[in-house]
Amino acid sequence: MIVTIDNLDGAGAVDYSTALCAQGPLKITRSLNAPSLCSGMLDVSDAAAGAGLAVPARRGRVVVTAANGTILFTGYVATDPEAIYAGTGLKGPVYRYAFSAVSDEWLLDKQTVPLSGAGLGQSGGQLLTTLTNRVDAGLFTTTGVMNGLAVGVFEPVQTESWSVNAGNVASSTYAAYRVLNSAVGLQPAGTVVHALSDGDGTLQVAALKTSAVKELANDVTVSGELEPTAYVTETFAGDGTTTVFELSEDPFRPKKTANSAQLLTDSFNESVLNTQIWEVADPGSHLGLSAAGLTMTGGNGLDGQTTLTAIDPVELVGSLVIEAGNLVLGGASAGLVCGLYSGATQSANCFVGYNVRQSGGNTVVVPFVNGAEVGTVFPMLQGHTYTIRIRLHAVEMQRVLQTYYAMVDGVVEAFGGGLVTAPMSVVFELQDLGLASNTPAVVLYDGSVVNSPASCSFAAVNSVQLIGSMGYCRLTQTGSSWVVSTLPSGVKTTRLVGLAGEGADCSVSATGKVTFYSGRVPVAGELVTVTYRAQQRAVARIQNAASVEAEAAGGVPGTAQWLGKVLKPPARSSVDCENAALAVLSFSASRAAAVAGSYDAVNPQDVWPGDVLAVTSNGQTMSVVVRRVEISDGMGSPEMLTYRMAFANDWAEGLGLTLSEAIAADALLPLTALSSTMPAGGSVLANLQMLQVVSATGTALQVDTGTAAPVGGGFEVRRRDGDFGPGVDQDLVLRSPVRSFSIPREGQIEHYYVRMFDGSKPPLYSRFSSAVFTNLPVSE
Repeated sequence: MIVTIDNLDGAGAVDYSTALCAQGPLKITRSLNAPSLCSGMLDVSDAAAGAGLAVPARRGRVVVTAANGTILFTGYVATDPEAIYAGTGLKGPVYRYAFSAVSDEWLLDKQTVPLSGAGLGQSGGQLLTTLTNRVDAGLFTTTGVMNGLAVGVFEPVQTESWSVNAGNVASSTYAAYRVLNSAVGLQPAGTVVHALSDGDGTLQVAALKTSAVKELANDVTVSGELEPTAYVTETFAGDGTTTVFELSEDPFRPKKTANSAQLLTDSFNESVLNTQIWEVADPGSHLGLSAAGLTMTGGNGLDGQTTLTAIDPVELVGSLVIEAGNLVLGGASAGLVCGLYSGATQSANCFVGYNVRQSGGNTVVVPFVNGAEVGTVFPMLQGHTYTIRIRLHAVEMQRVLQTYYAMVDGVVEAFGGGLVTAPMSVVFELQDLGLASNTPAVVLYDGSVVNSPASCSFAAVNSVQLIGSMGYCRLTQTGSSWVVSTLPSGVKTTRLVGLAGEGADCSVSATGKVTFYSGRVPVAGELVTVTYRAQQRAVARIQNAASVEAEAAGGVPGTAQWLGKVLKPPARSSVDCENAALAVLSFSASRAAAVAGSYDAVNPQDVWPGDVLAVTSNGQTMSVVVRRVEISDGMGSPEMLTYRMAFANDWAEGLGLTLSEAIAADALLPLTALSSTMPAGGSVLANLQMLQVVSATGTALQVDTGTAAPVGGGFEVRRRDGDFGPGVDQDLVLRSPVRSFSIPREGQIEHYYVRMFDGSKPPLYSRFSSAVFTNLPVSE
């Protein structure tokens, strides 16, 4: 090996090869999706062949090259070398120095991972490039990053290092990353295959021990995160004085993370636009920063060419609030502000946003939905500042399903993925702050969209010719709650949830308390309906019936259960858990169960973790993924490099998904298993997303399920959730063969649960109930 170290003392890279000690030979350790390590011992004393060499300095750059020119390692001395007493020479004590170096990503790991949102349906290469550029754009090249497979949902962890987040990206897409010679690389596992045989080295397969290595499993139960369950519609009656209403359930909110609430926020108070948040397209230099915030001085007159677009996509789930404050628009302004785009940032692809244009010599803003103007045209007054908001609500809290990968018979297969459809309510509101004062919000549009995109890109500005400034911009996820009032006259209006100073009507706490502000209290006879989601632990159980039958052939029980928890990628729903369980069964039901071992070879082709070894032994070829590589210098001439390659299959050491042996303590374990031959979600009908109470009288609730009944089926109503099915009469209220039906009133406080069923034998039902909760007076 040739070892050079640049001690940053102006001498450049110095050859330390002759100072390597046989007592502490150079060793390089490569781990899958983690930094590589290089260690060794140097003799830099006068008596050594390396006389006059300096003791390696901390942060010194180390480069190790094989005799054939292959670069084996590049990195930095992470800590001061350790002096080890070697004896006494003619000039006194002699010391050798043990050093340890970490591969190049050490430079990235020393820096902070910026707060950012989730990647949605993007390739591993896109995510890794974005992560690298956010931490330190330009430090390393990323030309070696292959796009590879797509991840469903990936959210970087700000408290973790770059290498941990990069490793999670790579593992989630069944890939391997490496940083070598100032370049970041990513390639799918198995891109490089090494054909080896018994005669090339020594093969050792670890003996299976059930206490240490998992044995065959053909009945798998996995838990995930807390998921939203029942679609709750809860209705109260106002009396003109009651200000606080208690919900029957705690409304579902996304898992608490650093950025679960604030998806994006920028006060535009830096010296330059923050490229860790935004992608800036500004060929005419019309966007900048000033004391007023983001300043807009026009555009090139073309749609979609002068834009400020967020790097992270936005998943359209639950209740979202888009807000821009201290907004001033004037001159001959034209363009879009605060737009969500399904596709390229152009007006035709704008799902929602504010259209800015000229009308009668005045600048006006108009709500914009699906590429067309809707609602009220609002003129922007000269010298006034404004706050504009767009409120969105979807009953679904997951629109992008997770994807899991596993290697099956040498080929990587995907389990899961896809998008969830959902209707969406949309409200546009605006506050005219005048010259100084705060005024109530004015609603410019209150409507709904039947089909909404699962995710969008967000652009604060799409300037055709915008002139003005924006003081701040933010996107907030507020949970699953949405409040609507029906006045005694029958008029429905959305109640704005937020702070009183924002002109909102009420607040909804995490514990389910709806509090109305002074002046916004529901009047007598007003019906207040709160839509939200209940919650429980996501869980799924799936069985490989063929494996169970095969294992039972000897007269013993064929079921081999395994219970665990999905850690990465996170399983946000039962559907995700089903797909994760299918991925687990793809390798856990193998008769070989968990396989792990090592293969030793001298001077093979350079091997990296993520490569596949096709090892032929006793006439049979086994393909396994390399997890770790240790390269040891034999200190010989010609060069002798011993490679010890540790390998494992997915059941012995996970790659495409990370599992825990301990299932969540609050998971309700399914009593029966689904079949692995049935696709995830194939055992259930669609949920009733659009069910609503059309009217509520003292004697009956009129319900519209929002969809036609299946052939031979209908809608089943019960007083408690669960136990849906034919022949189960407890808690049964009624079964209706048509989409609209009446539920007789039984008391002031009522809880009903509705699911759809079909004509199958036995019938299939919706996965979750649509719950109707009421607290309303009844007729005597």
